[in-house]
Amino acid sequence: MTTAVSLDRDDIPGVLAAVVLVNLVGSAPAALGGPGSAWFQSLAKPAIYPPPWLFGVVWPLLFTLLGVALYFVWRADHPGRRFALGLFVAQMAFNVAWTPVFFRAQNLALALAVIGGLLLLAVPTAVAFGRIRRTAGLLVVPYLLWVAFAAVLNYRFLALN
Repeated sequence: MTTAVSLDRDDIPGVLAAVVLVNLVGSAPAALGGPGSAWFQSLAKPAIYPPPWLFGVVWPLLFTLLGVALYFVWRADHPGRRFALGLFVAQMAFNVAWTPVFFRAQNLALALAVIGGLLLLAVPTAVAFGRIRRTAGLLVVPYLLWVAFAAVLNYRFLALN
């Protein structure tokens, strides 16, 4: 396992491409609907619901960290790389699926199942990334914490509505 962060000028295009890719994929579902809808506005909000502007700050930051982590794993020469990348793609698919299930389908229970699946995939993704490069695994930790919080928030929405 490599732990040192060793990026040089030649890595900048790759890091930027990974960051942009993850941000584009992660934010794409927002075009299908979001918290501005009349349906969402009519829901009872849990006490733990943060100010809406926070989501617009946190998600791009988390997707940026994931992009850097993805770049580290992508360029690693490690036998577990393909498996780790597969886990990453799977958890991103669940991440992307959550928004349309919650906001478009307006199905809070199914959204909770989706985010539960996301969490169940994100944990081994972080572990697999960490086995390849410790820094990559650590960069996924804030995402794990936020997804866990989002799962609790989703549950609270379900319980209240």
